[in-house]
Amino acid sequence: MSDLVAYSGLFLSALIAATILPMQSEAVLTALLVAGNQSAFLLLAVASVGNVLGAVINWAIGRSLDKLRGRFWTKQDPKALIRATEWYHRWGKWSLLLSWAPFIGDPLTAVAGVLREPILPFLIIVTIAKTGRYIALYLLLLGLI
Repeated sequence: MSDLVAYSGLFLSALIAATILPMQSEAVLTALLVAGNQSAFLLLAVASVGNVLGAVINWAIGRSLDKLRGRFWTKQDPKALIRATEWYHRWGKWSLLLSWAPFIGDPLTAVAGVLREPILPFLIIVTIAKTGRYIALYLLLLGLI
């Protein structure tokens, strides 16, 4: 039961952290990795899947932004959206490699939806970026970087 709670809590924190709601999944992952009660591989996988799914939610909101405009949960910091749009116009889909970054990553994933980035390239690039961030955090904890 405690494994289920740990994995579920991590999944939810990673999912919510990747949406427009403020949350930090890194603290939850770090605590679970340090505790050492669950498989590090499974923790990294669960965090990655949750975080990528949260980014897909942002992408879907972006795709539907015209229909959803004005709803309380679609409010974004206008400055962050402007920055993200500028990045996206300059670097294209490769800007999604920054989807893990605080402040700009979530708006980038929404902008990708607004600008109609196809889902497959979106998923591949966002998965690389978000999983890479969690792996880097794990390697940092191990003292390997």
